[in-house]
Amino acid sequence: MKRLYVLVFVTLASFLHADQPPTATKESDPKETKTAESNEISRSEKLAQYLSDTDFVGRYTTDGKDENPAVERYTIRSCKVLEDQDMYELMVRIRYDAVDTEVPLKVRIVFADQTPVMTIDQMWIPGLGTFDARVLIRKDRYAGTWQHGDHGGHLFGVIEKRKADAE
Repeated sequence: MKRLYVLVFVTLASFLHADQPPTATKESDPKETKTAESNEISRSEKLAQYLSDTDFVGRYTTDGKDENPAVERYTIRSCKVLEDQDMYELMVRIRYDAVDTEVPLKVRIVFADQTPVMTIDQMWIPGLGTFDARVLIRKDRYAGTWQHGDHGGHLFGVIEKRKADAE
């Protein structure tokens, strides 16, 4: 069974403070628009830096199956902000069962107030299939939902910064 809530996996802590996600900027005055836009860029860059060289380590469930959540691990080797609004390119290593592949993924990440949410809609990944997912990131944790064809479920776990010598 193929799963990609990589973005899971997909989806963000050395931002403003160590191990804290980027914060949203609220515009209360039109005169502050320029400052807000520059903060938005800064927040996006901080998010990309945070996601680079991380492992999402956790568990996932499959709807309709009464069993313990299975183990998952995804590596985000790099993340960069793209020119299109809210778009990022992640170089992701996906490992489960007999699958061990590295793919570039263009992912939309939006902010719900201060919380980054990875958004995948009908994304086709060569050799793996088509996926949908919503993965939110808060501090050093992630949680969300995934869908692959007619099956899906939930996912959750921790985000770990990779060590320089880690595989």
